[in-house]
Amino acid sequence: MNSFTNKTLIAQEYPKPPFKQQHQPVPGLASEMDPRPDHGETSYRGTGRLTGRKALITGGDSGIGRAVAIAYAREGADVAINYLPDEEQDAAEVVKLIEAEGRKAVAIPGDIRSEAFCQQLVKEAASKLEGLDILVNNAGRQQFNESIRTLSTEDFDATFKTNVYAMFWITKAALEYLPAGSSIINTTSVQAYKPSAILLDYAQTKAAIAAFTKALAKQLGEQQIRVNAVAPGPYWTALQVSGGQPQEKIEQFGATAPLGRPGQPAEIAPLYVTFAESTNSFTSGQVWCSDGGTGTL
Repeated sequence: MNSFTNKTLIAQEYPKPPFKQQHQPVPGLASEMDPRPDHGETSYRGTGRLTGRKALITGGDSGIGRAVAIAYAREGADVAINYLPDEEQDAAEVVKLIEAEGRKAVAIPGDIRSEAFCQQLVKEAASKLEGLDILVNNAGRQQFNESIRTLSTEDFDATFKTNVYAMFWITKAALEYLPAGSSIINTTSVQAYKPSAILLDYAQTKAAIAAFTKALAKQLGEQQIRVNAVAPGPYWTALQVSGGQPQEKIEQFGATAPLGRPGQPAEIAPLYVTFAESTNSFTSGQVWCSDGGTGTL
């Protein structure tokens, strides 16, 4: 293979472990990570695949949600993002990136563990975007715990409220606005199929999301609303360094994947674009995995 072809195929040489140990308080900021994740800020190139579309993305300030927001804007969509107030610094960067593409950006901070807020979130997003036809349920809570004996009911409840209840509340509210041809995309995980011992509560929620996706796709088929999910493997996001993994695992995060590293958010955003675009109009009830070659699904 000549050098020109090699450079074309390997567009970016992403960081490999070992990484520095680093811990942030929940919910964590991408801007404080080392190395800083690639969300596609300079690497993603759009081709108009979502021109005129209107999307709501939860957890859109950092990680996978941020990468999806950037990709959607560069594909021509207007985008509303939700995030926690403590994540305002990251969210402000995303808003600027969306607006730099000439697209409308709507920022709606708030805690999706509240049903009332979830309903208001959808209503505000649809109003300010003047419609809604893509919903990305992406926000998630992940806090490792070594034993069920030390996993509190409070933490268990917070994980389910963030990952499962909020998805239910937001999706239910969004159905008032989503027309035929709309797309709902959920973020599950390889943890749904190959759970880690220290992620007992998180893995359960991700299995619930996969089942929710497949069942809802059957419910909404007659309305021509597609429902799919993406299952990430090890991805380098603020979720991991703010309690998602023990510090000793941060150093070698992603090392066991056949590609020898964690994925960068920019690498998974194209799956969300593919699920959202109208050319995939016969794809529903699917869970697509991106895990660096492990082949979990």
